[in-house]
Amino acid sequence: MTNLVTSGTFSLDGGTWDVDNNVWIVGDATEVIVIDAAHDAEAIAEIVGDRNLKAIVSTHGHDDHIDAAPALAALTGAPILLHPADLPLWEMTHPGTKPDGTLADGDVLTVAGVELLVLHTPGHAPGAVCLHAPELGTVFSGDTLFQGGPGATGRSFSDFPTIITSIESRLLTLPADTVVRTGHGSTTTVGAESPHLPEWLDRGH
Repeated sequence: MTNLVTSGTFSLDGGTWDVDNNVWIVGDATEVIVIDAAHDAEAIAEIVGDRNLKAIVSTHGHDDHIDAAPALAALTGAPILLHPADLPLWEMTHPGTKPDGTLADGDVLTVAGVELLVLHTPGHAPGAVCLHAPELGTVFSGDTLFQGGPGATGRSFSDFPTIITSIESRLLTLPADTVVRTGHGSTTTVGAESPHLPEWLDRGH
């Protein structure tokens, strides 16, 4: 597993912000998947190298997580996967195009013999997903859960009660030692974040 940090911008609702994104490359010496093709297709392709890129998985449709996906697909021939609830966000960034395939709750992606279970975790975006890899003891959380709290819900297509329900029912139920590999910033664990749930619930009142 490799973590590449790429830099660019996130734009929505008329605002633009500078961001650093975590791109996760999961697999072995033969085949990999990329989770969130952010900002720099060539840098991601360089890390993939001559390995078979089985899929470009988008945890959600915000532009900073999908902006480099078509270019990476063109370089590698890999299909882009996205939950269909985020197609409106996708089309804001890549009008007139669509991802190559869909993600649905309960789907299992397999790479290098490792299974990643797709968890639909709406809230930050309607089609947000996380990928749980029990054999790796990790969950790739996109922008659903960060070190210190839930992903942002102050912009269009987001909803705070929904993200809290997603985190409480889908992520905090995972083993406490599960490493949470986030879309931005540092990793954390389920056990480190679980005690803060009452604070997050209070935020919604």
